[in-house]
Amino acid sequence: MSLDPPDAADLWATSSADWPLDVLLGLKGSNRVAVVIPARNEERTIGGVVHSIRSELSSLVDDLVVMDSLSSDDTARMAAHEGARVCSVADVRPDLGVRAGKGEALWKSQFVTTADVVAFIDADLTEWGPHFVRGVVGPLLADARVQLCRGFYDRVLDVGDAVTLEGGRVTELVARPWLALFRPDLAEVVQPLAGEWAIRASMLRELSIPMGYGVEIATLLDVHARSGVRGVAQVDLGRRAHRHQNIHDLGAMALEVLAAADRRRSATGYPSIEQGPGGGPVGPEVELRSMSEARQWTAREICIDERPPFATMF
Repeated sequence: MSLDPPDAADLWATSSADWPLDVLLGLKGSNRVAVVIPARNEERTIGGVVHSIRSELSSLVDDLVVMDSLSSDDTARMAAHEGARVCSVADVRPDLGVRAGKGEALWKSQFVTTADVVAFIDADLTEWGPHFVRGVVGPLLADARVQLCRGFYDRVLDVGDAVTLEGGRVTELVARPWLALFRPDLAEVVQPLAGEWAIRASMLRELSIPMGYGVEIATLLDVHARSGVRGVAQVDLGRRAHRHQNIHDLGAMALEVLAAADRRRSATGYPSIEQGPGGGPVGPEVELRSMSEARQWTAREICIDERPPFATMF
């Protein structure tokens, strides 16, 4: 395996295999790296996630924090037993109020860690590895222009051992079509809502953070608005399995994602469908790109045009 990092031009889409530990330690310099795990009622999986990071990445990770989001089970105890520093969102700046959302936990983590690069990892992972952390922090340590790195992976489905590179239902039905319409520069972000990502703390401090599940789309859009496509990288993490949510919970997630995305479209002057990125209308066709399990892109032209009212034809 090569111990040289990828060329800067290749940072847009690398693999976790491109970022072995020896390479990262050589790139790290004086940067402090934190891993933050937001968790709510994840006693079955949190111990294993913490243990893997502690046992394999102690030389890279300076601070391992579990942000307990008002759990009613033994999540906090299990995480502490495996060596994480556990902080409850209820105890971090309680004067600012307490919410149970994922974004709230990520936002409050800024009060408890002073790292330069922060990686966020979901707590409900059942098939994964510490290479997730190596992968998402690699581009940030390699190139100062990169502000955000988002992971993507094959998802293990609930049907036998089937896997797919497709994102979750909210990703494929809400987030990626929205990006194709309003941020075509980000159309090749494979899984914009992935829970495994890393960001420079100096950038994160400048961003407003939705309290719930809008946090991933919001950070992607905000970093892109400030730093362009060159400020965003993505990394292939291989294969991932986690607990899936029911359709009603996904509906709530979709609402939060749409709210965060539309707020940023309006605030940054991005156009509506009637006023496309070039100043004219979007359409009549929009390109929707998808990556296959073979890591090949395909594109479909989706017609979004409309016919006029019939009464106007006479």
